[in-house]
Amino acid sequence: MKRLLVIILSLGLCLAVAGCGSESGEKSKEPEKPLDLSGKWVQSNSDSDDMWHEAIIKDDEITIHWVSNDGDTKDLYWAGSYVAPTEPGDTYSWESENDTSKTDMALLASTSKTKEFTYENDELVYEASAMGSDMTIRLKKGN
Repeated sequence: MKRLLVIILSLGLCLAVAGCGSESGEKSKEPEKPLDLSGKWVQSNSDSDDMWHEAIIKDDEITIHWVSNDGDTKDLYWAGSYVAPTEPGDTYSWESENDTSKTDMALLASTSKTKEFTYENDELVYEASAMGSDMTIRLKKGN
């Protein structure tokens, strides 16, 4: 009887250990999070060493400045709404509404009511117009 009890307990212990082993071998997958676009963005496709666009995304706002004079001068180009991604993904776009209470008095600010922003391939991209020229602005996060 003792032997039978030892065998049953040993068998039960082996099954318990085997069951635990198969679970620990599986990789737990963390759920993907939505993109975090907050922070500072700097133009990567400027054709000038002394003038570029710089953006700050914070909370529900995006603010963009023309930066010149080796960074000593900043003129407001855009102040608008930012709608953060709510779903995981590699790309994202939103339509920003101009905050005219901030841009109306800025000489170099866009007069557009809205502006489309797209994030793809680690770049924030939008169209800008100045002095009769249209351009695609590409920003990289950091710096």
